[in-house]
Amino acid sequence: VQLVESGGGLVQAGGSLRLSCAASGSIFSINAMGWYRQAPGKERELVAAISSGGSTYYADSVKGRFTISRDNAKRTVFLQMNSLEAEDTAVYYCAADQAGRTWSPERYANGMDYWGKGTLVTVSS
Repeated sequence: VQLVESGGGLVQAGGSLRLSCAASGSIFSINAMGWYRQAPGKERELVAAISSGGSTYYADSVKGRFTISRDNAKRTVFLQMNSLEAEDTAVYYCAADQAGRTWSPERYANGMDYWGKGTLVTVSS
């Protein structure tokens, strides 16, 4: 499974960005997908996750501002980020969980099975 992110960039505080992640390869081997981020000097954190059926999870820090969605036909997952803050500055990674596992945001906090290379989001204050 290959995951390729796009859509990162520089935006002013209060602005919006939409990240995309395209999956290819053995896509039938994946189920839940998610977005993680890692800011300089900080640990990686789960931002949002979505199941193949549309169940979603959001970190408290992004609830009400970020929206995760997926287009299974196009093998793509999106992260719409609104009201961006300087604290949202990070490298954002797309990830996918192995098929056959149950939906578990608690487990996703430790990571998923497949990873993209990341896209940088910089929010200027």
